[in-house]
Amino acid sequence: MGTAVVGVTGGIGSGKTAATDHFSSLGVSIVDADLASRVIMQPGRPALAAVEERFGGEMLLEDGNLDRARMRELVFREPSQRQWLEGLTHPLIAEEIFAQLQAATSPYVILSSPLLLETAQKDLCDCLVVVDVPESVQLERTMVRDENDEAQVQRIIGAQMPRQQRLDLADYVLNNSDSLQELQAAVDALHGDLLTRFAP
Repeated sequence: MGTAVVGVTGGIGSGKTAATDHFSSLGVSIVDADLASRVIMQPGRPALAAVEERFGGEMLLEDGNLDRARMRELVFREPSQRQWLEGLTHPLIAEEIFAQLQAATSPYVILSSPLLLETAQKDLCDCLVVVDVPESVQLERTMVRDENDEAQVQRIIGAQMPRQQRLDLADYVLNNSDSLQELQAAVDALHGDLLTRFAP
């Protein structure tokens, strides 16, 4: 792949989107694994047909799209269902991500993914950036944002890689414990470093 790929990840509620939105405003192409997972689950695509075949119509909304909230609740409650879903979707998401990375034209491209370090997606990256906050902040922000109860958020955090392990794998860490302005200033500084490292 011609363009350098910078992986950006972090636990739920850490502020990955706030960070990548600012990178985007600086002219950096963003490939978002969450969006790729939505693309492959669009009506008419094979992945959604397989979900309907396995679970019936109850996993679909009235408009024919996947009921994501219901699916998320099921897979975090039943690990075997999560394994089945990941087996179906991960290869398709990987294909979609790879196509988008190849189409990027900025000096480097960001691959933003909550499961970057847990999957083969990390092998696509030239360096890894972790957006980090303490677990208490993750809990608080996610409960407010997603209107999930604490037990559900704890289950999601528990299914992700432990915070310290994530930090140990990072080439760069963006601390997002403070204000949005401070996060954006940290992104500005990191963008300068990445341009120096990867710009032709």
